[in-house]
Amino acid sequence: MGLTPTTHREVEKKLRVHALFRLPELDNVPGVGTIVPQPTITLTAVYHDTEDLRLFRWGITLRRREGGDDAGWHAKFPVAGEGEGVRDEVRLPLSEGTTGNVPESLRDVLTALTREQILVPVATLRTERTPYLIKDESGEAVLELVDDTVSILDGKHVAARFREIEVEALTPAAARGDLIGDVVAELQANGAIPGTSSKAATAVGPRASAPPDVVELGHVEPGDPAGDAVRAHLAKHVRRFLLQDVRVRRDLPDSVHQMRVAARRLRSGLKGFGPLVDTDWARHLRDELGWIAGELGAVRDTEVMIERLDERAADLPPDEQYLAQTTVDKELSARITDAREHALAALRSDRHQRLLVDLVEAVADPHLTPLADRSCAEALPPLVEKTWKRLAKDVRGLHLDSPAYPWHETRIAAKKARYAAEAVEPVFGKPAKDLVKALEEVTEILGDHQDAHVAQMTLKTLAAEAHIDAASGFALGLLYGREVDYEMNLRREFRRLWPRIEKIHDTTHLA
Repeated sequence: MGLTPTTHREVEKKLRVHALFRLPELDNVPGVGTIVPQPTITLTAVYHDTEDLRLFRWGITLRRREGGDDAGWHAKFPVAGEGEGVRDEVRLPLSEGTTGNVPESLRDVLTALTREQILVPVATLRTERTPYLIKDESGEAVLELVDDTVSILDGKHVAARFREIEVEALTPAAARGDLIGDVVAELQANGAIPGTSSKAATAVGPRASAPPDVVELGHVEPGDPAGDAVRAHLAKHVRRFLLQDVRVRRDLPDSVHQMRVAARRLRSGLKGFGPLVDTDWARHLRDELGWIAGELGAVRDTEVMIERLDERAADLPPDEQYLAQTTVDKELSARITDAREHALAALRSDRHQRLLVDLVEAVADPHLTPLADRSCAEALPPLVEKTWKRLAKDVRGLHLDSPAYPWHETRIAAKKARYAAEAVEPVFGKPAKDLVKALEEVTEILGDHQDAHVAQMTLKTLAAEAHIDAASGFALGLLYGREVDYEMNLRREFRRLWPRIEKIHDTTHLA
C-alpha cells in the first residue's frame, strides 16, 4: 500500500482577477501588520480523474504537482459542515507515483467514487505563483496570499490563461477569526471576484461542475408515485454509504458507525418497501449490505465497548477501577487493530467493489413492481403499519425475567419500524416525524439494553482468560454486576415508556 498519507486542513478563499489587477494596500486592513513578498515560483500540476470526471463531480481534486515546498500528490476533499473553502488535503510525496500512476493508497481511498473506472490525467496546469506572507501586528505570519497566473496546457501549447488570487489561513486562530474575511473584502472592493471553481475545474470545463452520479432527490409528495419515495430513499443512503466508505478508508472518527448506519437504512428500506421492489433484486442488495455491515461491525462494537466499560468502571472503588480499566483497555484495544485490518480487507475485496457498482446502478434504475405506480398516500402507510404490528407483538412477549434474546429481537423489530417511519418522513412530514421520535426512544433504550448484555458476555470472556490474575478478575466481576443491575433497570424503564409510545402511534395518521 506504500506510505501512509498525511492530512492538512486547508482554509482558503479563491478570487478571480483580470490580467492588469493591482494588489491593494492590504496593510490598511485592521489586524494586518506587514506584507512580506516571497520569491516567485513555477508549479506544474497534472490533475487525475476518471474519463467521466467522477471526482470533480463529487467536489474532489487529485493532482501530482511539481515545484514549491509542498510538491507531491494531493487529494483535496470537502469537509462536511465546515462551509466553502475548507478542505482536507491528503498528501504523498512525488516518489510514490509518476504521472498517470496514482499511488495505491490514494486510489484505495477513492474507490467508492471511482469504482470500476481507472484514474487518468485529465488536465495539466502551469502556474507562475507570487506569494506574500501577511503578518499580524505581533509579527506572526497568519495568512498567505498567492497571486497566480495559470496556463492551461494542451501538450506544449498554452490553450488558455487566467489569473487567480488565493488567501489561506496559516494558523488555527486565523482560520476562525475575521482577518481572512476582511482581507478578502478589501480585495473584492478593488475588483476581485469570488471564485466559484478550482483551477483544474476551470481547465476541464462545464463537465467538472455536473452533478455527481448519486444525488439526493427533491421532495416527494403524498400524491406522487410510491416509486419516487423508493428512489429518494435509495439515493439519500447510497450517497451516504459511498461518502462514509471514503471516510472509513481515511480512518476518520465515527466513519465506521455511519457507514453501518447507511447500510442498515438501505437494508431496512429495501425490506420495508418490499411489495414495491423486485424480490430477488432487493434480496441480493440486502444480503450484500448485511455482509459488509457485519465485516465492519467488530471495529465499531469494540470501540463502543471500551468506552462503555471504562465509563462504568469509574463507579468502582479506586483500586478496582484501575484494574478493570487497565484490563479492558489492554485486551480490547488489541482487538481493534485486528478488526480494522479485517474490515479494510473486506472493503478492498472484489465482492465489495461489485456492491458499490450495484448500489449506484440501483439508484439510477431501481427494480420496481407495478405497485410502485400507486400514490405514496395509498401505498406507504400500510408498509409502516406492518413494521409497527411486528414490534407491538414482540413487546407483548417481553417480561422482566425474560432471557436476553427476546429483548434483542424486539430491538431489531423496533429499528425496522423506526427506519420505515424515517423512510416516509420526507413524504408525510410531521405525523411521520412524531412517530420517528417516539421510535427513537424505543431503539435507544433497547440498544442500551443490548449493549449491557453484550458487556456482560465480554466481561465473562475476559475474566476467563488464563493470564488474568485474581484481583483483575474480581474487578471485572464487580463491573459485571454493575451491568446486570443496569440491564434490569433498563427493562423497568422500557415498561414505563411503552404505553406512551403506543399512544403516540395510535394518534398518528399518515396521509
